[in-house]
Amino acid sequence: MNQAIDYKSIWKVSYPIILSGVAQNIVNVTDTAFLGRYGIVELGAAGNAGIFYLVIMMIGFGFTIGCQIIIGRRNGEGNLREIGELFNAGLFFLLPISLLLFAFVKLFTPQILSTVVASENILQASIDYLSIRSYGIFFAFFNFLFIAFYTGTTNTKVLTKATFIQAGVNVVLDYLLIFGKLGLPEMGIKGAALASVISEIVALLYFAYFTLVRTNYKKYNLFQELTFSWKKQLHILKTAAPIMLQNFMALCTWLSFFMIIEQTGEFNLGVSHIVRSIYMVVMIPLFGFSSAASTLVSNIMGENRIEEVPLLIKRIVIMSILATAAFLPMLLIFPSEVTSIYTDDADLIEGAIKILPVICGAMLFFSIAFITFSSVTGTGKTLVTLSIEFISISIYLSFAYFFALILDLSLVAVWSSEFIYFSFMGLLSILYLKFGNWKNSVI
Repeated sequence: MNQAIDYKSIWKVSYPIILSGVAQNIVNVTDTAFLGRYGIVELGAAGNAGIFYLVIMMIGFGFTIGCQIIIGRRNGEGNLREIGELFNAGLFFLLPISLLLFAFVKLFTPQILSTVVASENILQASIDYLSIRSYGIFFAFFNFLFIAFYTGTTNTKVLTKATFIQAGVNVVLDYLLIFGKLGLPEMGIKGAALASVISEIVALLYFAYFTLVRTNYKKYNLFQELTFSWKKQLHILKTAAPIMLQNFMALCTWLSFFMIIEQTGEFNLGVSHIVRSIYMVVMIPLFGFSSAASTLVSNIMGENRIEEVPLLIKRIVIMSILATAAFLPMLLIFPSEVTSIYTDDADLIEGAIKILPVICGAMLFFSIAFITFSSVTGTGKTLVTLSIEFISISIYLSFAYFFALILDLSLVAVWSSEFIYFSFMGLLSILYLKFGNWKNSVI
């Protein structure tokens, strides 16, 4: 059956992913809010260490996005049994790579962070956080694989329940373990890390239950032919490797951006992590629509409906802009109320409020840029997206460094470099979709 691309059908695929984003950002908000009240050092350290952790996670996440794109193409073709073969191949890749990355974090994190973190307090707190958070690598990678399967087959409703379960566990344990409630030890930043790991375990158990009990997994050949195949691994990596590197670069960019800000002082870092948390909330609809864009583009290309791709992208861009714009008046009209969720420090609140108009404007640029960029990913031309990401990042970080450390401009001016990043990403993506050779992509 052909995948419909009307607004209702796009929303049907997108809204469970958006709700999953809501749940995930409940975690981000509560982490920031609890640690913002626990201490400014813990707030900044968890923010930077969390981004460092996500950089590591992007290796597994990028691989599963590659799986998702190919699964979407096979779903469009009606080749359901190969979907299971792709999933099974993912299991064989993710287990050893998660072990290697866990060992890497354990062995080399102190040396790496000590070269880029100026504050000794933030350095030690970051190491404390990652010493526990690193155990989540194993569980998160397999969660990514389940998400790729359900998104690629456009069966996204399960993602909502799984993520809300994960978020609920995380929020409760955050409160109990950070502050030491109900007789539990007061663990501070380590409590936030432990809460995240436990919540990832719970999410994985739910995905496993749902797949084995409530999904016709044999139809997709899931878990049926668990034999290692180099051919299958290389097939996935051909699409996934550029995405892995691209996502790795993107998160390294965030880490580099905050490391640049950390050089300007602990206060600026604390303000920026509050802004980042607000930013991530505003991005919720955008991430949902971008995931839908790559999945739906892949599906309808699998159905050989190439001529409908531009219309699909246009509709998703419109929906993304409208959904994102709905958040912005809240930030502009009630900035104090929004920022006070994260901290009761008047100076931090004042500093964050100054940056909110910047991110509001940047989000409108991002709504166009990220949907078109994700659509290029959905065509399977992942080397192109890698190139677009590299060019955009290089220009972005150059401006951020120049503004912050050479010109010594205000924090607001440093954050304005977001416009530069999104402008180049959007322009290059649109030019490729208009003039590039993507219509005959085979994956």
